[in-house]
Amino acid sequence: MKLTTITQVSVDGVMQGNGPSEADRKQGFERDGWAMAAFDSEATAFVNQFCERAGGFLFGRRTYEIFARYWGALAPGSGPIADAFNTKPKYVASNTLTEATWSDTTVLSGDLAEAVGELKARPGGELQVHGSGVLIRWLLENDLVDEIVLLVVPVVVGQGTRLFPDSGPDLALDLVESRSFPTGMTLQVYRPAGRPQYATA
Repeated sequence: MKLTTITQVSVDGVMQGNGPSEADRKQGFERDGWAMAAFDSEATAFVNQFCERAGGFLFGRRTYEIFARYWGALAPGSGPIADAFNTKPKYVASNTLTEATWSDTTVLSGDLAEAVGELKARPGGELQVHGSGVLIRWLLENDLVDEIVLLVVPVVVGQGTRLFPDSGPDLALDLVESRSFPTGMTLQVYRPAGRPQYATA
């Protein structure tokens, strides 16, 4: 399986609170919901098709619990995204989650690198990671990501958790696809390509 991450980010790299988030507001983050206005019919169609092509989904614990409460509560036929999340295998990386209530969920604990490697060795198309910033950063550090999909929203949020840390591993990227949607949101698809080449004096 190809491991693909998909993340909505602002121009300044923020991924926190892309949709309305009561949990974030309770923690003092009041700039949530910044991505919603950018989703026109074309962008929505892309995300629908993206979810439909998944062979399975891999989540960090926090994103899993948010998605389970929202998407997991929707009835069959509610839409392509809900149907994909509710009918396809789900894996959650956590050493603290003891019981997964969302159907067809497997908890991955212990040696996560080994567990994800075993998933990637299976047939089944694409293993998608939605949200799950902490997990994405860990997957990149461990060279487990095959493709990075960024939906860049034309807004500067100015605060909040960013996808890439201020200090972390460096990574060269090959651009696979790029397009824009009518509202100004852009799609960028990258493949990791080792370390960057730095110019010398």
